[in-house]
Amino acid sequence: MVYLLPLFTVLIWGGNSIVNKLAASAIEPSAMSFYRWFVAMAILTPFCLPHVIRQWQQIKPYLSKLAFLATLGMVLNQSLGYYAGLTTSASNMSLITSLVPLISVFLSVPLLGKRVSALSLIGGAISLFGLAYMLGQGDVAFFIEQPVTQGDGLMVLAAIVYAAYCVLLKRWKMPFSNWTLIYMQGLFAVAMLTPLWLTSEQLLPSAEALPLIFYAGVAASILAPWMWVKAIDSIGAESSAMFMNLLPVVAVALATSMLGEQVHLYHFVGGLLVIFGVILSQLKPRKKAAMVPSEVTSATIS
Repeated sequence: MVYLLPLFTVLIWGGNSIVNKLAASAIEPSAMSFYRWFVAMAILTPFCLPHVIRQWQQIKPYLSKLAFLATLGMVLNQSLGYYAGLTTSASNMSLITSLVPLISVFLSVPLLGKRVSALSLIGGAISLFGLAYMLGQGDVAFFIEQPVTQGDGLMVLAAIVYAAYCVLLKRWKMPFSNWTLIYMQGLFAVAMLTPLWLTSEQLLPSAEALPLIFYAGVAASILAPWMWVKAIDSIGAESSAMFMNLLPVVAVALATSMLGEQVHLYHFVGGLLVIFGVILSQLKPRKKAAMVPSEVTSATIS
Protein backbone atom coordinates (compact mmCIF):
# COMPACT_ATOMS: atom_id res chain seq x y z
CA MET A 1 0.00 0.00 0.00
CA VAL A 2 2.86 2.41 0.73
CA TYR A 3 3.83 2.31 -2.95
CA LEU A 4 0.51 3.98 -3.75
CA LEU A 5 1.83 7.22 -2.20
CA PRO A 6 4.52 7.95 -4.84
CA LEU A 7 2.21 6.58 -7.54
CA PHE A 8 -0.62 8.98 -6.60
CA THR A 9 1.92 11.81 -6.41
CA VAL A 10 3.07 11.12 -9.96
CA LEU A 11 -0.56 10.89 -11.11
CA ILE A 12 -1.27 14.34 -9.64
CA TRP A 13 1.84 15.89 -11.20
CA GLY A 14 1.04 14.18 -14.50
CA GLY A 15 -2.41 15.73 -14.34
CA ASN A 16 -0.81 19.09 -13.77
CA SER A 17 0.60 18.98 -17.32
CA ILE A 18 -3.00 18.72 -18.52
CA VAL A 19 -3.94 21.67 -16.30
CA ASN A 20 -1.10 23.72 -17.81
CA LYS A 21 -2.44 23.07 -21.30
CA LEU A 22 -6.09 23.74 -20.39
CA ALA A 23 -5.13 26.91 -18.52
CA ALA A 24 -3.65 28.36 -21.70
CA SER A 25 -7.13 28.95 -23.11
CA ALA A 26 -8.87 29.77 -19.80
CA ILE A 27 -6.67 32.27 -17.95
CA GLU A 28 -3.58 34.42 -18.54
CA PRO A 29 -0.33 32.69 -17.49
CA SER A 30 0.61 35.47 -15.04
CA ALA A 31 -2.81 35.27 -13.36
CA MET A 32 -2.68 31.46 -13.21
CA SER A 33 0.73 31.54 -11.51
CA PHE A 34 -0.50 34.12 -8.99
CA TYR A 35 -3.74 32.34 -8.12
CA ARG A 36 -2.02 28.97 -7.79
CA TRP A 37 0.22 30.20 -5.00
CA PHE A 38 -2.38 32.53 -3.50
CA VAL A 39 -4.71 29.55 -2.97
CA ALA A 40 -1.90 27.35 -1.62
CA MET A 41 -0.73 30.04 0.82
CA ALA A 42 -4.29 30.76 2.00
CA ILE A 43 -4.67 27.08 2.93
CA LEU A 44 -1.21 26.69 4.48
CA THR A 45 -1.19 29.93 6.51
CA PRO A 46 -3.19 28.66 9.54
CA PHE A 47 -0.84 25.68 9.84
CA CYS A 48 2.52 27.21 8.87
CA LEU A 49 2.39 30.82 10.08
CA PRO A 50 2.63 29.95 13.82
CA HIS A 51 5.81 27.93 13.11
CA VAL A 52 7.25 30.78 11.04
CA ILE A 53 6.61 33.26 13.86
CA ARG A 54 8.29 30.97 16.41
CA GLN A 55 11.27 30.33 14.11
CA TRP A 56 11.56 33.85 12.68
CA GLN A 57 15.03 34.56 14.08
CA GLN A 58 16.20 31.26 12.61
CA ILE A 59 14.56 31.98 9.24
CA LYS A 60 15.66 35.62 8.91
CA PRO A 61 19.28 34.97 7.75
CA TYR A 62 17.96 32.82 4.88
CA LEU A 63 15.42 35.29 3.46
CA SER A 64 17.51 36.26 0.41
CA LYS A 65 18.10 32.61 -0.47
CA LEU A 66 14.41 31.79 0.01
CA ALA A 67 13.48 34.68 -2.27
CA PHE A 68 15.89 33.48 -4.95
CA LEU A 69 14.59 29.91 -4.72
CA ALA A 70 11.02 31.20 -5.00
CA THR A 71 12.01 33.15 -8.11
CA LEU A 72 13.39 30.02 -9.75
CA GLY A 73 11.01 27.27 -8.63
CA MET A 74 7.70 29.05 -8.15
CA VAL A 75 7.77 32.11 -10.39
CA LEU A 76 10.00 31.47 -13.42
CA ASN A 77 9.57 27.71 -13.74
CA GLN A 78 5.80 27.70 -13.48
CA SER A 79 5.21 30.90 -15.43
CA LEU A 80 7.32 29.50 -18.27
CA GLY A 81 5.25 26.32 -18.12
CA TYR A 82 1.96 28.20 -18.40
CA TYR A 83 3.25 30.33 -21.29
CA ALA A 84 4.57 27.18 -23.00
CA GLY A 85 1.06 25.72 -22.85
CA LEU A 86 -0.02 28.32 -25.41
CA THR A 87 2.13 26.86 -28.20
CA THR A 88 3.07 23.26 -27.37
CA SER A 89 1.35 20.02 -26.41
CA ALA A 90 0.97 18.55 -22.92
CA SER A 91 2.86 15.47 -24.15
CA ASN A 92 5.89 17.53 -25.19
CA MET A 93 5.75 19.50 -21.94
CA SER A 94 5.88 16.37 -19.79
CA LEU A 95 8.63 14.69 -21.83
CA ILE A 96 10.83 17.79 -21.64
CA THR A 97 10.15 18.11 -17.88
CA SER A 98 11.42 14.54 -17.43
CA LEU A 99 14.91 15.87 -18.25
CA VAL A 100 15.10 17.73 -14.90
CA PRO A 101 16.98 14.95 -13.00
CA LEU A 102 19.51 14.68 -15.83
CA ILE A 103 20.08 18.45 -16.00
CA SER A 104 20.43 18.45 -12.19
CA VAL A 105 23.29 15.95 -12.48
CA PHE A 106 25.24 18.30 -14.76
CA LEU A 107 24.43 21.45 -12.76
CA SER A 108 25.74 19.67 -9.66
CA VAL A 109 29.25 19.93 -11.13
CA PRO A 110 29.63 23.74 -10.81
CA LEU A 111 27.14 24.22 -7.96
CA LEU A 112 27.96 21.25 -5.70
CA GLY A 113 31.45 20.34 -6.89
CA LYS A 114 30.38 16.85 -7.95
CA ARG A 115 31.95 14.82 -10.72
CA VAL A 116 29.98 13.59 -13.71
CA SER A 117 30.22 9.84 -14.18
CA ALA A 118 30.63 8.10 -17.52
CA LEU A 119 27.08 6.76 -17.16
CA SER A 120 25.79 10.31 -16.74
CA LEU A 121 27.56 11.44 -19.91
CA ILE A 122 26.21 8.48 -21.89
CA GLY A 123 22.73 8.98 -20.40
CA GLY A 124 22.87 12.68 -21.23
CA ALA A 125 23.79 12.00 -24.85
CA ILE A 126 20.97 9.43 -25.20
CA SER A 127 18.40 11.76 -23.62
CA LEU A 128 19.40 14.72 -25.78
CA PHE A 129 19.20 12.56 -28.90
CA GLY A 130 15.75 11.36 -27.80
CA LEU A 131 14.62 14.93 -27.16
CA ALA A 132 15.89 16.08 -30.57
CA TYR A 133 14.19 13.09 -32.23
CA MET A 134 10.88 13.89 -30.54
CA LEU A 135 10.92 17.67 -31.09
CA GLY A 136 12.04 17.16 -34.70
CA GLN A 137 9.15 14.71 -35.18
CA GLY A 138 11.52 11.91 -36.12
CA ASP A 139 14.05 14.10 -37.92
CA VAL A 140 17.10 14.94 -35.79
CA ALA A 141 18.38 17.34 -38.46
CA PHE A 142 15.17 19.35 -38.06
CA PHE A 143 16.94 22.04 -36.00
CA ILE A 144 19.40 22.79 -38.80
CA GLU A 145 16.54 23.80 -41.09
CA GLN A 146 14.27 25.64 -38.64
CA PRO A 147 14.23 26.59 -34.94
CA VAL A 148 12.35 24.77 -32.20
CA THR A 149 8.80 25.97 -31.49
CA GLN A 150 8.41 28.69 -28.88
CA GLY A 151 6.52 26.46 -26.44
CA ASP A 152 9.11 23.68 -26.56
CA GLY A 153 11.89 26.23 -26.11
CA LEU A 154 10.16 27.70 -23.06
CA MET A 155 9.77 24.22 -21.57
CA VAL A 156 13.48 23.47 -22.05
CA LEU A 157 14.24 26.74 -20.27
CA ALA A 158 11.75 25.84 -17.51
CA ALA A 159 13.46 22.46 -17.04
CA ILE A 160 16.87 24.13 -16.69
CA VAL A 161 15.47 26.65 -14.19
CA TYR A 162 13.82 23.94 -12.10
CA ALA A 163 16.96 21.78 -12.16
CA ALA A 164 18.93 24.76 -10.82
CA TYR A 165 16.27 25.16 -8.13
CA CYS A 166 16.64 21.50 -7.07
CA VAL A 167 20.43 21.68 -6.92
CA LEU A 168 20.44 24.95 -4.96
CA LEU A 169 17.97 23.45 -2.48
CA LYS A 170 20.58 20.80 -1.77
CA ARG A 171 23.42 23.31 -1.60
CA TRP A 172 21.57 25.68 0.73
CA LYS A 173 20.46 23.25 3.43
CA MET A 174 18.22 25.21 5.81
CA PRO A 175 17.54 24.33 9.47
CA PHE A 176 13.76 24.22 9.33
CA SER A 177 10.99 21.91 8.12
CA ASN A 178 10.07 21.30 4.50
CA TRP A 179 6.64 22.88 5.02
CA THR A 180 8.23 26.06 6.39
CA LEU A 181 10.52 26.02 3.35
CA ILE A 182 7.57 25.70 0.95
CA TYR A 183 5.51 28.29 2.83
CA MET A 184 8.20 30.97 2.89
CA GLN A 185 8.95 30.48 -0.81
CA GLY A 186 5.23 30.62 -1.54
CA LEU A 187 4.89 33.96 0.25
CA PHE A 188 7.74 35.40 -1.81
CA ALA A 189 6.17 33.97 -4.97
CA VAL A 190 2.81 35.64 -4.25
CA ALA A 191 4.56 38.97 -3.58
CA MET A 192 6.55 38.74 -6.83
CA LEU A 193 3.59 37.59 -8.92
CA THR A 194 1.16 40.24 -7.63
CA PRO A 195 2.40 43.04 -9.97
CA LEU A 196 2.14 40.66 -12.96
CA TRP A 197 -1.37 39.65 -11.91
CA LEU A 198 -2.40 43.32 -11.64
CA THR A 199 -1.39 43.84 -15.27
CA SER A 200 -3.71 41.01 -16.42
CA GLU A 201 -6.64 41.94 -18.62
CA GLN A 202 -8.98 39.89 -16.44
CA LEU A 203 -8.16 40.13 -12.72
CA LEU A 204 -10.88 37.75 -11.55
CA PRO A 205 -10.71 34.17 -12.89
CA SER A 206 -13.51 32.80 -15.04
CA ALA A 207 -15.66 29.86 -13.96
CA GLU A 208 -13.71 27.72 -16.43
CA ALA A 209 -10.41 28.60 -14.74
CA LEU A 210 -11.48 27.98 -11.13
CA PRO A 211 -11.12 24.16 -11.09
CA LEU A 212 -7.73 24.48 -12.82
CA ILE A 213 -6.55 26.96 -10.16
CA PHE A 214 -7.71 24.75 -7.31
CA TYR A 215 -6.11 21.65 -8.84
CA ALA A 216 -2.77 23.45 -9.19
CA GLY A 217 -3.02 25.22 -5.83
CA VAL A 218 -4.29 22.32 -3.72
CA ALA A 219 -3.51 18.99 -5.40
CA ALA A 220 -0.21 19.85 -7.12
CA SER A 221 1.17 22.35 -4.58
CA ILE A 222 0.03 20.86 -1.24
CA LEU A 223 -1.32 17.31 -1.51
CA ALA A 224 1.34 15.94 -3.88
CA PRO A 225 4.35 17.29 -1.88
CA TRP A 226 2.78 15.95 1.35
CA MET A 227 2.35 12.46 -0.16
CA TRP A 228 5.88 12.63 -1.58
CA VAL A 229 7.33 13.33 1.89
CA LYS A 230 5.33 10.42 3.31
CA ALA A 231 6.54 8.17 0.48
CA ILE A 232 10.17 9.03 1.19
CA ASP A 233 9.63 8.29 4.89
CA SER A 234 8.00 4.94 4.04
CA ILE A 235 10.05 3.48 1.17
CA GLY A 236 13.11 5.76 1.01
CA ALA A 237 14.31 8.49 -1.35
CA GLU A 238 15.87 6.13 -3.90
CA SER A 239 12.73 4.01 -4.42
CA SER A 240 10.51 7.10 -4.50
CA ALA A 241 12.72 8.86 -7.05
CA MET A 242 12.34 5.99 -9.51
CA PHE A 243 8.59 6.66 -9.66
CA MET A 244 9.35 10.09 -11.15
CA ASN A 245 10.36 8.33 -14.36
CA LEU A 246 6.69 7.39 -14.79
CA LEU A 247 5.68 11.07 -14.96
CA PRO A 248 5.92 11.50 -18.77
CA VAL A 249 4.15 8.16 -19.31
CA VAL A 250 1.26 9.25 -17.09
CA ALA A 251 1.09 12.72 -18.64
CA VAL A 252 1.11 11.43 -22.22
CA ALA A 253 -1.62 8.90 -21.38
CA LEU A 254 -3.75 11.65 -19.81
CA ALA A 255 -3.11 14.02 -22.73
CA THR A 256 -4.25 11.36 -25.17
CA SER A 257 -7.39 10.40 -23.26
CA MET A 258 -8.46 13.83 -21.95
CA LEU A 259 -7.21 16.30 -24.56
CA GLY A 260 -7.37 14.08 -27.62
CA GLU A 261 -3.70 14.71 -28.40
CA GLN A 262 -2.29 12.35 -31.01
CA VAL A 263 0.70 10.31 -29.94
CA HIS A 264 3.00 9.41 -32.83
CA LEU A 265 5.82 6.91 -33.14
CA TYR A 266 8.40 9.66 -32.63
CA HIS A 267 6.82 10.41 -29.23
CA PHE A 268 7.30 6.78 -28.16
CA VAL A 269 10.84 6.47 -29.54
CA GLY A 270 12.02 9.89 -28.35
CA GLY A 271 10.27 9.55 -24.99
CA LEU A 272 11.74 6.11 -24.30
CA LEU A 273 15.23 7.38 -25.16
CA VAL A 274 14.78 10.38 -22.85
CA ILE A 275 13.56 8.22 -19.95
CA PHE A 276 16.26 5.58 -20.52
CA GLY A 277 18.96 8.26 -20.58
CA VAL A 278 17.66 9.83 -17.36
CA ILE A 279 17.57 6.46 -15.57
CA LEU A 280 21.09 5.66 -16.82
CA SER A 281 22.40 9.00 -15.55
CA GLN A 282 20.93 8.28 -12.09
CA LEU A 283 22.61 4.90 -11.67
CA LYS A 284 25.05 5.42 -8.84
CA PRO A 285 25.95 2.14 -7.11
CA ARG A 286 26.25 2.36 -3.32
CA LYS A 287 25.29 6.02 -3.37
CA LYS A 288 22.08 7.88 -2.73
CA ALA A 289 19.74 8.51 -5.63
CA ALA A 290 20.15 11.75 -7.51
CA MET A 291 16.90 13.13 -6.11
CA VAL A 292 17.06 13.36 -2.32
CA PRO A 293 14.33 14.43 0.12
CA SER A 294 15.49 18.05 0.32
CA GLU A 295 15.21 18.33 -3.44
CA VAL A 296 11.90 16.67 -4.04
CA THR A 297 9.79 17.64 -1.03
CA SER A 298 9.47 21.17 -2.37
CA ALA A 299 8.85 19.90 -5.85
CA THR A 300 6.02 21.60 -7.63
CA ILE A 301 6.20 20.05 -11.05
CA SER A 302 4.88 22.43 -13.63
